[in-house]
Amino acid sequence: MEEVLRLKKATYHLWIFTISKIISILGANVLAFGISLYILKMTGSATSFAVNMVCSILPRVILSSIAGSIADRYSKKTIILTSQAVTVLLMGGLLIYGYLFGITVTSIYVVTALYAIMSTFNSVTFSSSIACLVNEERIQKAMSFNQMSMSIAAIGGPAIGGMMYGFVSIEVFLMVHMMAYMIAFILEATMNFKLYSKADTGASKDIGIVQSLKEGFQYTKNNKAVSTILWVALWINLFFSAVSVGGTFILVEVLKIKSQHVGVIESAGAVGMLVASIFLSTRKQSKYPLLQSKRFILLMAITLGMTTIPLWTVFTYNVNFIFFIMIFFCFSAFGTFVNTPIGVMIQTEVEEVYRGRIFGILEAVAMAMTPFGTMIFGLLFDRVEPQWVLLGSCIVLLVITSYMMRSSVVTQIYPELKGTVHLKEKEIIQ
Repeated sequence: MEEVLRLKKATYHLWIFTISKIISILGANVLAFGISLYILKMTGSATSFAVNMVCSILPRVILSSIAGSIADRYSKKTIILTSQAVTVLLMGGLLIYGYLFGITVTSIYVVTALYAIMSTFNSVTFSSSIACLVNEERIQKAMSFNQMSMSIAAIGGPAIGGMMYGFVSIEVFLMVHMMAYMIAFILEATMNFKLYSKADTGASKDIGIVQSLKEGFQYTKNNKAVSTILWVALWINLFFSAVSVGGTFILVEVLKIKSQHVGVIESAGAVGMLVASIFLSTRKQSKYPLLQSKRFILLMAITLGMTTIPLWTVFTYNVNFIFFIMIFFCFSAFGTFVNTPIGVMIQTEVEEVYRGRIFGILEAVAMAMTPFGTMIFGLLFDRVEPQWVLLGSCIVLLVITSYMMRSSVVTQIYPELKGTVHLKEKEIIQ
């Protein structure tokens, strides 16, 4: 009887988790879109826009590991609800400040940085909580729903933000964001973050944060599966920056695709993520998630290489438009097939007392590589023909992935596959 009640609660968690994620991420995307346009309208400066992006990214890079350590040491529910409440207060504070003194660019920078801090603690803690909220058989579904929430927000955020920007003030953007987080706060307050917990979260409170971080890095070093995931994530985020930088550059500057069509092409990526997330939510968890991720990383690398085809061959405008819709759709869908099994693997294979730190380190690595990769590829695209940059990135990724996830590494993680890796690899997504 007790297990039946737990399963019902897990089902409740699954849907409440999804709804609260959609509401909060959609609200964040609408706000980000509105703030970006507001800054550009106020200053007319790309530098001001870039500074706001730095204020959003830098706290995540610096604090993700610390957020993971705190998530492992204290009540996850308290951390999540506190971060949500502080976010509401930040938006309210900016509204009051704007009413008294007028909203300035500096005040936006400060709130953006503080919001990024709260968002870091929220996202890392939530990611490390999933295995405590639902039973093991539903972890993949929960991770897929999380990806689905992000794709819905990616599709709806700019659309809603664009419509609102034409009719309402920045104060309305802030109020919408406040309401979204208040609703998410109420929903998350009803969740039991210890439903499937198997560890004493506060057992490591006696040690300092520095020592806690050292233990997290040591665990990563000693766990071959986790260390492989982290190294692969580092290289993936570095080289796939070529898509975020080069994609728009090629579409606008080289192929002369109209701006409204560029928006449609980029939206295809969010649709691809959504379709892949829905598909994975209906599938059983893979027995060998690392193998599944390897296959789709290779497919992503090949897709990256395929983006050079219109640069070698002359196509009509419509063919280029349709071709890049397919490219962006496939690239994002393959990315979901990479991220979801890796997330499931961390949830199921990493001990609960280390899970927050592992997710924190993973997010720090991913966030750090994005601006670095953007800068590197921005310089490359200014100096080298884009087809060579993309083709080179494709080849390097194929080599790195094939080496870092080679058969000897896979069999070290999955000893039962020794001598049968290639056979099993064909079966992993069936």
